[in-house]
Amino acid sequence: MGILDGIGQGFGVALDPTNLLYVFIGVLIGTVIGVLPGLGPTATIALLLPLTYSIEPVTAVILLAGIYYGSMYGGTITSVLLQLPGEAASVVTTFDGYQMAKQGRAGPALGIAAVGSFIGGTVAVIGLTLLAPPLADLAVEFGSQEYVALTALGILLVTYLGTRHPVKSLCMAALGLFLATVGQDDITGTTRFTFGQIALFDGFDFVAVAMGLFGVGEILYNVEKTEKAQAVKTKLKNIWPSRKDFRDSSGAIARGSVMGFFIGVLPGGGGVISSLASYATEKRRAKDPTRFGKGAIEGVAGPETANNASSTSAFIPLLTLGIPANVVLALIFGALLVQGITPGPQLISQEPEIFWGVIASMYIGNLMLLALNIPLVGVFVQLLRVRSGILAAFALMVTMAGVFSVNNDSFDMWVVLIFGVIGWLMKKTGFEPGPLVLAFVLGSILETNFRRSMLLSGGEFSTFFTRPMSGTIFALMALVILISVVSGIRKRRGRSRPATPGDEDLAAAGMTAEPEGSPGAESAAPVGGAVSTAPQDGTGSAPRDGTGASGSTAHGRGEGPDRG
Repeated sequence: MGILDGIGQGFGVALDPTNLLYVFIGVLIGTVIGVLPGLGPTATIALLLPLTYSIEPVTAVILLAGIYYGSMYGGTITSVLLQLPGEAASVVTTFDGYQMAKQGRAGPALGIAAVGSFIGGTVAVIGLTLLAPPLADLAVEFGSQEYVALTALGILLVTYLGTRHPVKSLCMAALGLFLATVGQDDITGTTRFTFGQIALFDGFDFVAVAMGLFGVGEILYNVEKTEKAQAVKTKLKNIWPSRKDFRDSSGAIARGSVMGFFIGVLPGGGGVISSLASYATEKRRAKDPTRFGKGAIEGVAGPETANNASSTSAFIPLLTLGIPANVVLALIFGALLVQGITPGPQLISQEPEIFWGVIASMYIGNLMLLALNIPLVGVFVQLLRVRSGILAAFALMVTMAGVFSVNNDSFDMWVVLIFGVIGWLMKKTGFEPGPLVLAFVLGSILETNFRRSMLLSGGEFSTFFTRPMSGTIFALMALVILISVVSGIRKRRGRSRPATPGDEDLAAAGMTAEPEGSPGAESAAPVGGAVSTAPQDGTGSAPRDGTGASGSTAHGRGEGPDRG
């Protein structure tokens, strides 16, 4: 089947009235949870997993995908109006979006973000349409060794690139791999780590683990927060950007589309890294970098375009290789596995309606998001009036009822509560649940293919390095680890170096001369006591202060940013 035939079949699936309705529901829910700070697409998708088992697989993926890229739109609203990211990828938007709002230009900031997001998402869908089929054809030739290498690479890159604490994340990934071994051995049929509990013979249920860590864990963590963010007291007007705004932003949107697409394809890429990379690029290219952090519209357009492009292109490794690029895609991957569908090279030939239907739905979903976000911004802002306690109680009730409905097993409810407490403790102690869930999902694939490779090669580990593709992937993994070790050594040397004459001046301004990429260089957006941090993008180009201005103090008043 050619690309044109495939996309034609996809639109036939996506334009079905039921699927069309779920596209709309998905992008609407995504926008809403993007507006509500603290919830995010990961927790929402985890909470809605039980709902997907009562509908067709293609409809389920269309719904979950809509929630994912729709949340990227919604997170912009609170970033601009409250300086509080509704979603992690929108943290960079607070640097210039909030300053534009203080200057009475909240409307153009939200408008250019919506337009840039639409363009970035559409460019990424076109790239997905053209790149996914040939990549799937190539992946058909992969053997068990290549799948071992790919799954290991996915876990490693998500751990190193998508988190702020690689060592803690590696510990969580190891725990996830261990949890994946609980239950009956697929090859020998023996039980492992069940301690005689019949309920554990099939292992931990993915839905229960995900809903506990991300659903209940996020609820408990957010209930502790009592801060009230203060919105800019300004009336939204002139939401559609002017010609000058479009001229100033056109280059940033074009670069953000391309950059976001390629970063999203990489395991561990995601919206946070792409938005940080886009912001750093625009600031570096600007004739007057000091404008950034003071209301530069390019500082809103570029990152918002990039994070939407990356959220769409992240589906390429999932649909073609069966490798989730980030935690949200891992949840979607798990939802398909439970329904008996395995994403990967065979998906395009065995389940073409899912492959092409999801792609076609993204074209439609981006149009719906543009139509929703331009005229209804004022309506979405009113959602911030809902008390967090009400939302938490409702979400907890839905979680417990939903997980019970999957298997009608009260044991799963205990699993949700236990992992909910674990997720809450992880958040408080700086351990991130994402690598755990990703490793838990990929663990069975990694183990099965590893053992198959060992049986076929007679126990020779060299089989992973003598095959060209798997050998190249393992070499790339070694390079990532080497770079990380060298970077860690440089950080320690930088912290222990003697003070230099310029340090006193920086300290007086409320800043410190931390090495690039160190914890002290993380971006923060304090509002009403709530602080959101963004991990580094691995390029060393992340903004060093709360405004993004080149060496300037926060808001031009000599106030240093929160250094965490």
